[in-house]
Amino acid sequence: MIKSGANTQYVAAQIAEFAGVRDLDVGYAGLKDRYGITRQWFSVWMPKVQEPDFTALVHDEFKVLSQARHVKKLRPGDLLGNHFDILLRDVAGDKSAIEANLKALSSAGVPNYFGEQRFGREGDNVEQGRAMLAREIRVRNKKKKGIYLSAVRSFIFNEVLAERIRRGLWGEQMAGDILSDQGAPTGPLWGRGRLTTEDDTLLLETDIAAQHPQLCEGLEHAGLTQERRALAAIPEQFSWGWPEDDQLRLTFSLPAGYYATSLIREVLRAEEPQRDVTNDIAPVE
Repeated sequence: MIKSGANTQYVAAQIAEFAGVRDLDVGYAGLKDRYGITRQWFSVWMPKVQEPDFTALVHDEFKVLSQARHVKKLRPGDLLGNHFDILLRDVAGDKSAIEANLKALSSAGVPNYFGEQRFGREGDNVEQGRAMLAREIRVRNKKKKGIYLSAVRSFIFNEVLAERIRRGLWGEQMAGDILSDQGAPTGPLWGRGRLTTEDDTLLLETDIAAQHPQLCEGLEHAGLTQERRALAAIPEQFSWGWPEDDQLRLTFSLPAGYYATSLIREVLRAEEPQRDVTNDIAPVE
């Protein structure tokens, strides 16, 4: 599937309607940006019937490139990572400073913030998540419930990362850190269970949790378990070039769940154009 102008949930709904199956029977491993030109696989559960020719599904915003039988349904998280090819236009400023930023982040990485897409329009997903956890609203839609829980969890992680940066600890290992498989410090994805960090790191993380007790307790009661996420995102296969004096092209790969926008923000101060997202459940990466 190649698409542009439609978000992942919308495409999945169109596939379900075309195949005559429930929305839940269409699977995908992750969410792709609505406005980028993106490629991704979808799965359709049709065990007892002959599948239709999905290449006959015609739409202005997406196109089915190929199809094949498989024994497994795609589920969120069935994704190793994403490859990006991004062209930034109207780039202004000191090119030598930009080059220095690029060289630094190619080795040290960037703060692994969850991007604004995770939080919805004006951060509304976090507020909806807070209201849901406080039982001020009831959310029956499982997908929306998952989006709100994820937004709250991501907010807590970002707060921990921001506090480390405020204390001048970016790129530093603290006493009591839990390291990722790549040897980088990690931050909490909040849920049930005790924090596994110790010493200074434990004090910092419990301090952030104490500032947001309702959110942290709500995530625990929702059944999520404590997990860890790297605080630094280091791009792989990273390269860049200047097709024009005011254009910067970046190509790189990131693990699943990491945000290209977080990398771009560390290179230069970038602004996204205002776009109509009235058909989205939430803007997605």
